[in-house]
Amino acid sequence: MGNADKVMGNFKGHALPGTFFFILGIWWTTKCILKYAFKKHKRTSYLDSKVLFHRVEILEGIIIAGMALTGMLGEQFIPGGPHLTLYDYKEGQWVQLLGWHHFTMYFFFGLLGVTNILCSTIRSLPASFTKLMLANALFVEGFVFYNHTHGREMLDIFVHKLLVLVIFLTGLIAFLELFILTNITVELLRISFFLLQGSWFWQIGFVLYPPSGGPAWDLVDHDNVMFLTICFCWHYAIAIIIIGAIYAFVTCTMSSQISCTGKALPSSYHIREKGAPAEFLPLRSFTSSHVKNCNSF
Repeated sequence: MGNADKVMGNFKGHALPGTFFFILGIWWTTKCILKYAFKKHKRTSYLDSKVLFHRVEILEGIIIAGMALTGMLGEQFIPGGPHLTLYDYKEGQWVQLLGWHHFTMYFFFGLLGVTNILCSTIRSLPASFTKLMLANALFVEGFVFYNHTHGREMLDIFVHKLLVLVIFLTGLIAFLELFILTNITVELLRISFFLLQGSWFWQIGFVLYPPSGGPAWDLVDHDNVMFLTICFCWHYAIAIIIIGAIYAFVTCTMSSQISCTGKALPSSYHIREKGAPAEFLPLRSFTSSHVKNCNSF
């Protein structure tokens, strides 16, 4: 049974946001675990890491804004796209409203990127504005996709309902993070849903718009619904495995670097005696008399 007359949209329209969300999920997982590792290992230069992460936040905002702009332009100017036309007065009808749905989603994530940049560069702005904007972007995305499938076939509606479910869960966790101190468990839970959202966008594209000319899915077959229910759980399992793999890689890398640093530099701090540049004292022998000598340098 063909899908051409039953569904609107295209494969790229779902693969593009899926790729964006998946890349963000991978990056946020790595950043979250790195922050946790820097805090856990006190022997590392945490002050330097704060400066590093501050610069990374600015770069992240630029990348998110760039991704959103790419998506907005893609939805508008692809062949057959609305080309910034919302209503055709000659024909008396709306133009490509599903494309405008995607455009609206990208627009709010673009605002997230801009907010990230502003909060990282203007000290008077609280950093929590970024999390608030993330929650807003997700709630808008969920609202848009909740109203994305009116009058469409059963399987089309079902896969989008699952997408809306994970979007609202992600938005709820992002909103709760406004009232919770930084907690790696909560952050990784939100990120796992982000990865799930990204991979599920791809799954929707393969179900509704098979890219390789393969057999189309029967949009009214209940067995397909049953299978996709299981498939959704598999997608989430893969997201958890990815986070676990990144966590293991980052923590092992950090531990090995700290071990190498520990061998190269003694763990005790050394102070130079006055008049003896080649001689050093370990921290345990550091007394008040040495303070006077150091102050006279």
